[in-house]
Amino acid sequence: MTQHSSTGPGVMLITGSRKGIGEFLSRYYIEKGWQVIGCSRGPASWVHPRYEHQQLDITDESAVISLFSSIRRNYGRLDAALNNAGIASMNHFTLTPAETVNRIFSTNVTGTFIVAREAARLMILQKSGRIVNFSSVAYPLNLQGESVYAASKAAVESLTKTMAGELAAWNITVNAIGPTPIETDLIRGVPAEKMESLLARLPARKAGTMEQVSHVIDFFLSPASECITGQILYLGGVG
Repeated sequence: MTQHSSTGPGVMLITGSRKGIGEFLSRYYIEKGWQVIGCSRGPASWVHPRYEHQQLDITDESAVISLFSSIRRNYGRLDAALNNAGIASMNHFTLTPAETVNRIFSTNVTGTFIVAREAARLMILQKSGRIVNFSSVAYPLNLQGESVYAASKAAVESLTKTMAGELAAWNITVNAIGPTPIETDLIRGVPAEKMESLLARLPARKAGTMEQVSHVIDFFLSPASECITGQILYLGGVG
């Protein structure tokens, strides 16, 4: 990927950047020289000279469009977009209300779609860019108690592959990472015995780390990965 920024590799958007994996990735890429724009439903929980925070819900289409108008106005381009924001709910599917289904799909699928669409529109103008979506091993493992979450990630993977084909002509790659469980708010409430059972199903038999996630994203962002698109890379040895 061509380097465009005087301060580093370029301009990056990371959703769900207030805490957890999103905060880690924001700090990580700032250290690597990126200008990072982050967003979340809550206000910024940290500050940095090369970090700009926007408070919004990615399911709010008009708010996301305004965010990208701001990016285009202030930076003139967008080189990478990481669709990290997501929510989950663990429950037997017979006990899951439709409101929960709609809420999870709204954030994980519709929100990812809106952000990727607006990122692509900006990247098409510059004829380059990287989009990285977030899946989960919950989908290929068909994790019981996470039917809705897993289904939403299956939809994200389908979107990833289709977007990759539609954007390839403009040198824009679209890939996804499927992390194993990582110690974040998303899984902190999962009972220990259930977590042990999940990890036992992974060939690697261990929880993931944020550093492993950044390693995969580095691979997707690398100039040498310009022909890597439409791919889903799971951690933990999941096939």
